[in-house]
Amino acid sequence: MFGYRSAGPRVRLTTDRLVVRLVHERDAWRLADYYAENRVFLKPWEPVRDESHCYPSGWQARLGLIADMHKQGSAYYFVLMDPEEHEVRGVANFSNVLRGSFHACYLGYSLGEKWQGQGMMFEALQSAIRYMQRQQRIHRIMANYMPHNQRSGDLLARLGFEKEGYAKDYLLIDGRWQDHVLTALTWQEWTPDRRGQ
Repeated sequence: MFGYRSAGPRVRLTTDRLVVRLVHERDAWRLADYYAENRVFLKPWEPVRDESHCYPSGWQARLGLIADMHKQGSAYYFVLMDPEEHEVRGVANFSNVLRGSFHACYLGYSLGEKWQGQGMMFEALQSAIRYMQRQQRIHRIMANYMPHNQRSGDLLARLGFEKEGYAKDYLLIDGRWQDHVLTALTWQEWTPDRRGQ
């Protein structure tokens, strides 16, 4: 009760080559290593990151906030790891989770430079999306990509995401407002749970 943290969800999915699991507070070193190693590679595709993304101390504070979001069910932050769980190969985040009459969220992801072109993100997202649909009852997952990021567009299309629009100056990426192609995946088999949600 008082003075004790309630445990958040423990989710650990396995694929042929990966463990895809929710981050926890012991991942600070691994995440700092991932962002430090891939800093230059990820820079053109992400918001401007401060130095704390490359240090465990910065991740310790961030992971505490993420654990709270996991408990509230408002976001699910996954790490893509080698089978022995020593190294973060990528991340996949389902954020801004809304329930009620929407049952939707946004998907964001990145994969380390040395793992590009091997189908790992497809493998990981198939598993994570299935979890979000079947366990978290998410009907609609939205994912957006910059028009010049054809690799990301191809990945989303392969996963079944459909283009729904185009947004000018949508997100501040690498210090500049960038246009984005808007896509979404809807789960056609969605049915209300026994509480009607």
